[in-house]
Order: sequence, then structure tokens, then C-alpha cells
Amino acid sequence: MDDIAKSLASLYKDWSGHPAAAVEKMAGSGSYRSYYRITGNGGTVVGVHNDNLSENQAFIAFTHQFRTDGLPVPEVFAENTDQRIYLLSDLGDQTLYQLLTAKRTIDDHFPVEIVALYKKAIEWLVVFQVRAGKNIDYNRCYPRVAFDRQSMMWDLNYFKYYFLKLAKVPFDEQALEDDFAALCDMLTEEPTEFFLYRDFQSRNIMIFNGEPWFIDYQGGRKGALQYDLASLLTDAKADIPFPVRGELLRYYLAKLEEIYPVDRDRFLKNYYGFALIRILQALGAYGFRGYYENKAHFLQSIPFAFRNLRYLREQRKIGFGLHSLMEVIDKMITEPGNYIKNKRPSFLTVSIHSFSYKRALPEDTSGHGGGFVFDCRALPNPGRFGEYRNFTGIDQPVIDFLKREPMVEAFLNHVFALVAQSVQTYSDRGFGHLMVSFGCTGGQHRSVYCAQKLAIYLKEQYQVATVVRHMEQEYKSNGTA
Repeated sequence: MDDIAKSLASLYKDWSGHPAAAVEKMAGSGSYRSYYRITGNGGTVVGVHNDNLSENQAFIAFTHQFRTDGLPVPEVFAENTDQRIYLLSDLGDQTLYQLLTAKRTIDDHFPVEIVALYKKAIEWLVVFQVRAGKNIDYNRCYPRVAFDRQSMMWDLNYFKYYFLKLAKVPFDEQALEDDFAALCDMLTEEPTEFFLYRDFQSRNIMIFNGEPWFIDYQGGRKGALQYDLASLLTDAKADIPFPVRGELLRYYLAKLEEIYPVDRDRFLKNYYGFALIRILQALGAYGFRGYYENKAHFLQSIPFAFRNLRYLREQRKIGFGLHSLMEVIDKMITEPGNYIKNKRPSFLTVSIHSFSYKRALPEDTSGHGGGFVFDCRALPNPGRFGEYRNFTGIDQPVIDFLKREPMVEAFLNHVFALVAQSVQTYSDRGFGHLMVSFGCTGGQHRSVYCAQKLAIYLKEQYQVATVVRHMEQEYKSNGTA
């Protein structure tokens, strides 16, 4: 147990009166905070460590206020300011992004149930911004009270220094600075008396008991309404289809108008400016984490950000006479391969199947042959227990059951390593197809769960298309079971 885990175990005991039975480090995020799941007779909680005291204070103060206002955010159970740690209620492990990845069996498909969850998130966003925003103590904000001109210039220069320079995109420094100033002049005309969440995107929305809950708002401050909506809809790897974005934008405006009068024409004019600044800020983050810190998976999001910029240009949503900035953007979107270091476009599609060994192996329709077949029958079987028999590996009770089993995690780690080796080689050699199948006795629990986990892993780590099919479920839905 490391020193942070020991400190969190001590805080857990002080809070609950029970010793911690286990303190397990959770998967990393894009931040410098570290998270631990703590279990014991006092219940299961999430422990957080963050050396940035001001950020901790902002998060805790906002959380107390949001819970008072009835917003779905975690509860802060205990904190130790000196050690920079605190305990939160456990909202599980499933983010909106992970659920989207699991449900999205083909890349251009956006499931109806996911659209419904996005709409629920948008309903809460309006409450965060307008109603709860009136009660926030903005003196707690870090690093600034408002998303003002200075904040915008920070984001734009972040893009300039950590993306343009590191990716070696040529630009005229003075002309670009002038365009940055002009863009900020336009956007600072918007009212800023609302709560700006700052990082409102699918990885910061937990799905708990089927409903959206919200985390990671410690960067919140005063700001314009458009920014958070743009953050959600231009979220790079969520890759929301553009018609769905239009539907969600209209839904947001309808919900906003229920509690706040809005000039739609003005809102939309400046919405795309805020979308632009958000996309450029995200590119700065991808460059910093990917090029500077050598965390290659951040580079996987760059093509999606370029796609967002291409759409804005082609639909004439941005321009505003910003000639130098548009020249830079046009270079990136017309010659993307020049500015994505070590990342050639991949044309690989990974087809992932679950199946029952009571039937034949899934057929390879690609004509290439090869691939992997993994036998999941050695794993613990939820189907042996009555309470799981009507569920599949996509349903939360089965997910929770299998996640608790160390054997399942070890099995999947081996699978990921083997498949990753082929994905990398196939991508480098320009191959078009890889097939991976998971079989179990009934084709309902273990194989479905493993297929979904592999799809999530590949979506997060590689720029490849994935197609997921659950063969036994298809048989049943077609009446051939």
C-alpha cells in the first residue's frame, strides 16, 4: 500500500469508525488527481488525492452547494486539507463515454438510449448554469473567477504553443495573435453571469442507476452559456454525428428558454465561436499530453478534433474575418497527416463477436481469415445464479459481478495484450480487417461482457473502427433461439 493509500485508509477509519478492508487504485484520468476505491464495513467510497489545495477547495465548496441545490453530484464525506485528500460517494465506474462506446456497435451509429441520456445531461446543464449558478460563491473559483478574456487567451496560446509549435504547423505569430484578440473581443460581448462547468464532457458524466451524475467541475467559474454546451457536443472521441448535435443543440435551447429568455440568433452566432475556442483548447491538451508528455493515446483524439474543425469550416460556422487563424486551420484539415506525429490514418476494422459454444463459431465474412477466438468458459459464470439469468453482459448487475472477479480482469489483460499486438501490426501494414470472438456456454454473460470490454479498450487506445455483434442475442431477437 503506497503512502497516499495509507492516508486515505486512515481518513476512512476516522470517518466511518471501521478499518478499510481494501484500498485499490483506480484507473487514471486526464488529470493529475489520483483515485482509490476503499471498501470496508463502513461502506464503499472513493478516495481522492490532489496536491492542488485551491482546486480541492473549489471542488468541495461547489459540491456542498450543488447538493444543497439538489443536483446529482457525489457527496463529500470527509477531508484532510493538510494531506490533500478527501472521500466521496462511489458512483461506480461507468461514464457516459464508456456506455456510448459499449452501445455503439458501429462508428456512425448513435443509439437512441444514448441520445436520451445526453438530453438528460443537457437538462441538468441548464440547472447548473442558471439556477445553481446564482448560489455559487465565485470567490472559491480556481484559477480565475470568470472565463474572461484572459482565460480565452490562455486557451488560445495553449493551442499555439502545445499544438501548433509541437506539431510544426507553420503560422505568422503576430497575425495569429491579432486574430486571437479579435475572437476574444467578439466572445466577451456575451453575458457571463452563469456557472461555467468548464469541462462538461462525456467522461465527466457518470451513469449511476441509469441516470447521469456529474463530476470534475473544480474548474468551474462564471462564464457564457454556450461554452459548456460546445464542450459536450464537440467532445472529440465521443464523435457525436452532426445531425444528432443539431438535435441536441435545439433541445438545449428549448430547455433553456423554459427558465431564461434567450436571443437564439445571437446565441447561435457566438455558439460556434465558443465551439472553436473549445476545440483549439482541446488540441492544446492533446499536444501537451501526447507530444510533450509522450502519452500516445491522447494523439488518438486529434483526428476527431480536426473533423470538428472541418465541419465548422465547410458549414461556414466560423471565419469572422480571422484570416490567419483560418489559414492555420485549413492547413491542418486539408493535410492532417502532416500534423499528427507518428499516427498514420488506420483503415483497420476490428469485428468483435460474442457467441455460444452450443452453436457454430461466428463466420468470417471478410474473406481474410485469421483472428482470435477466446474461450470464456473458464471464467466465473453469473448464469449459475438465478438473479442474473435474465440479464446479459451489457447489463450492470452482470458487469458488477464480473468486475469483482480477479480472474476476469487477468483474462482480459492477456486478451488486450494479444489483440493490441495484432492491431498495431495490422494498422502499420495497412490491413483492413481483424476478427476477435469470445465464446461461453450460453453466449449471454461472460462472452458478451468480454466483447464489450475489448471494444471499449480499442476505442480508447487506437484509431480503428469497431463492429460488435452478440450472435446469441441476435438469434434470440430473430426468434431462432
